[in-house]
Amino acid sequence: MKKILVLHTGGTIAMQENEHGAVQPNLINPLYSTIESLSTIASVIVDDYLNIPSPHMTPSLMVNLAKRLKERAQEDQLDGIVVTHGTDTLEETAYLLDLILDWDTPVILTGAMRSSNELGADGPHNLIAAVKVAASEDAKGKGVLVVLNDEIHTAKNVTKTHSSNIATFQSPQYGPIGIVTKRGVFFHHTLTKRDCHPVDQLTKKVALLKVYAGMDETIVEAIATTKIDGLVIEAFGQGNVPPIIMPALKSLIEQEIPVVLVSRCFNGVVQDTYAYEGGGRTLKEIGVIFTNGLNGQKARLKLMAVLEKSSSHAKIQELFYK
Repeated sequence: MKKILVLHTGGTIAMQENEHGAVQPNLINPLYSTIESLSTIASVIVDDYLNIPSPHMTPSLMVNLAKRLKERAQEDQLDGIVVTHGTDTLEETAYLLDLILDWDTPVILTGAMRSSNELGADGPHNLIAAVKVAASEDAKGKGVLVVLNDEIHTAKNVTKTHSSNIATFQSPQYGPIGIVTKRGVFFHHTLTKRDCHPVDQLTKKVALLKVYAGMDETIVEAIATTKIDGLVIEAFGQGNVPPIIMPALKSLIEQEIPVVLVSRCFNGVVQDTYAYEGGGRTLKEIGVIFTNGLNGQKARLKLMAVLEKSSSHAKIQELFYK
């Protein structure tokens, strides 16, 4: 029987709703009764590592989590790992772990949209499904995966799409790579390659800005005064910005502060298509770095990891278009 670690970090899956309808962290993890029922699936060991709401999660805590997983994997000779996590930042933790953990051991993140004592609580079922995937031979070598609502998603493509629906986690454009049923775990496609950047710390300060109609240069200039090491811009459409912010972006690039471009659309990639001022072609000409389908929050984490290894514009550009 496979040995699976279930490591808790907190989130709604570990919370309860009080008599006033407020959802709060619980001192005793309500998932323990579910864990007892997992003995037919795997040999499960538990690590109550954290108990925090996911908005309290930080990149530093994510790096520490990766270190904890490495330690436990070595100490306990694990076949797979399940991390329970709050859903607000789950995709970010999953993606950073995917960048840092360069191994084939399955690591599955799961969570819940309803607290443990609400009607239709989805946490127990999601945990069971996640353990099934972690114990699957077919999950090896696929990187960090996210399992909720009986769907299996890659850390790179998954995102939270709804504020409250239990089917919130989706992979726009690509879809899930597999499903979980009563009979087993089934993968129907996978990523062609993984993108790994093992680091043991994140020390760089990277900001994320979403463009909007009528945006002016003052917000970019204000961000620049905070001594950032990099900036991610969520642009319109295929990668276009208001022309008035172009000088501010160019100034950052001239100071050797990388500016990375993503789209605020959740489908498609940014391209150097439009040649008007503020269009993708003019952005590329001043040195803005284009991504290949990452959303803003994940591009920020990747830039933080990449900057730990290199500040070369050419190298960063090469690593981002993968």
